[in-house]
Amino acid sequence: MTLTFEPLDDRPGLAVIDQIERQRYRIHTPTPIALREAATDVFQYPVGDAVRIRTRAIELPTVVMVYVRDDDGAIAAEVAQFESETLPADDYVLDPLTQIKTYMGVEDTAIEVTVDSDRSRIEFDAPTDLLIGARSQHDRPAATVTTTEQPADVMAAVETFGSALKAHDPERSYPTLRGHPPALEIGDRLDIPADTDSPDTGVTLELPPDLASIFVAAPLSYYLGASLVPASEPRLTTDTGFTYSLDTARGFESEVGRTLKRLFFLDCVTRTEGFHQIDLHERAAIEPYVGLDFQSLYQQPLAEQVATYLQVPYDVIEDHIPKWRLTTHIDPVPTNAEQLPYVVDDLAIVRTHQQQGLNQASVPAEAEAEFTRDDVITRAASSDAGTATAETDYVEPQAHDSLEQAWIGDSIPIGASKLTKAAFEHRLDRDTNAEDITIRVVQNDARMDEERQLVDEVYGTRDDLPFDVTVHDNLTTAELRTVLTTDAEFFHYIGHTEHDGFVCSDGKLDVTTVDSVGIDTFLLNACNSYNQGLGLVEKGAIAGIVTLNEVLNDGAVRIGEAVARLLNCGFPLRAALTIARGESILGGQYIVVGDGGVTVTQSEGGTPNMLEITPRETKFEVTMRTYSTDIKGLGTIIMPVIDGYKHHHLSSGEIGPLIVNKEELKEFLSLQEVPVRIKDELQWSRELNVDEAF
Repeated sequence: MTLTFEPLDDRPGLAVIDQIERQRYRIHTPTPIALREAATDVFQYPVGDAVRIRTRAIELPTVVMVYVRDDDGAIAAEVAQFESETLPADDYVLDPLTQIKTYMGVEDTAIEVTVDSDRSRIEFDAPTDLLIGARSQHDRPAATVTTTEQPADVMAAVETFGSALKAHDPERSYPTLRGHPPALEIGDRLDIPADTDSPDTGVTLELPPDLASIFVAAPLSYYLGASLVPASEPRLTTDTGFTYSLDTARGFESEVGRTLKRLFFLDCVTRTEGFHQIDLHERAAIEPYVGLDFQSLYQQPLAEQVATYLQVPYDVIEDHIPKWRLTTHIDPVPTNAEQLPYVVDDLAIVRTHQQQGLNQASVPAEAEAEFTRDDVITRAASSDAGTATAETDYVEPQAHDSLEQAWIGDSIPIGASKLTKAAFEHRLDRDTNAEDITIRVVQNDARMDEERQLVDEVYGTRDDLPFDVTVHDNLTTAELRTVLTTDAEFFHYIGHTEHDGFVCSDGKLDVTTVDSVGIDTFLLNACNSYNQGLGLVEKGAIAGIVTLNEVLNDGAVRIGEAVARLLNCGFPLRAALTIARGESILGGQYIVVGDGGVTVTQSEGGTPNMLEITPRETKFEVTMRTYSTDIKGLGTIIMPVIDGYKHHHLSSGEIGPLIVNKEELKEFLSLQEVPVRIKDELQWSRELNVDEAF
């Protein structure tokens, strides 16, 4: 987010806000105590930093809904695209729905808010002192808790996760009010820092004292700020005497997941009686059927809200719950507890996986069959049985009702991303101060020029973002080592890999021989790139896309282009691959290693989405499928930018179908570059000719 303002003097200040996007939503500039206290008085929500400037106007180079609140916090106006509102002199708080949560306070000032086709502008009737506050994403652990491998100690450690919540009312369903849980380390004794205060929300989870039960319940415990106690039968209890069994015919793991989804969703609906009193589509859809007084519910303590919510039949609300971003399958062994805080931060559904590992011979046919690029390459002479991967066990986690699947364990997952602790730690160390988004493309075989030409046309095409794109050809091992150890946000490799190295013009480079790498994310679009990709993550990268076996060149080209375009549109790595897999029958050969929630760029509209368009006589049905990101997580609201459309929706999942005419469809497609599916074919909004496509 970049704000442009019209200064009346030389006061600095807004430069702090101007840098927030590059700082990845962390505000490092110190704020004087008096100014921070003033912000606390003006804004009803917490802010991490504040600046005061004097100006006549603020302009945002994006289209965002702008809420204007009066001195009591009530909404005085809400301005959507193609709208303008003028308000008389008074005290106001402006609340634009920008990428980072930002508030602007003015006193005794008349204002005009205008949102047109490509920007949002706030003007004042006279030079005005403007207090700007911003709340940074609490996206890293504030403390580290040490636990032994004993379930009782792990339970006590997980109980501290709720200390990261910034609110204990329904507003915590907003992602910016859910902070990152403390980190966990396995040690010789339980050690909880004195300043880690677990909340007393009146909710307790009684769990069998085993790691599997604790792991599965961790996201629910975090969201409720619940106490954890050992018990023979799993159940949720409150200090008001309410009891809810988590041991049902559906099974413990399924019941915990449904409970989290139900409580979270009903919080999202109830919060419409709070700070953001918006017209929420999901509230209108369920209100006639649930018999709840949301205004009264909003004022009740958390424990009473939970008891009320859990009396609502799940099947009444099931179809309206947001599509969950992630299901994480975990091998319930002590060392994997160290990854729990990062999974919980994503509010993932956790499932345990007890299936015995598969050996190479028993891998499903899709993953085992050899698909070669021999029509365009000759494999290196060193490729033989001696290069077989050292990690030969495979697992195939059962897919669940989430957009993405992930695996925590030693084996190689089929159909799921492989999470590692190193990847999460590298994300926390990520340099967020870079001026440009640096992309390095390496083509190590001239006969694969088609993919290189396609991605070269994609990367760096966003006018709103600064890119530095460099293409390298036919590198030696020394040259490739230099590229890998130089800082870059994304590395796209087109060429050949063996299990023991990248194939270069003078031999092979095994990434395990490199001390550390500077790249954050990557796509290794080459055969058998799993080992080298995992090595990149261990040596400093955050996440990347790799292949499990050999791949056909044509399919690799299609997937490479799709991934490049999707990342350029702001999709997280894991979501980009989920969509791109559909471009080839060999899509199942590709998986993500590391923290697949990472993004290379941000979406122009804040929330990445894919459209499906179906013609209906003189109209068109448009369905939006929205995807969560680390910044725009579960609980984010979105409103399609269609003239006259007033309904807000919860992200993620499907919105629509929306019924539009041809001119409205053309305007909608022009707003930002997004993927579009038409008759199962993936196209791109700004290239789509509506007159010819239907």
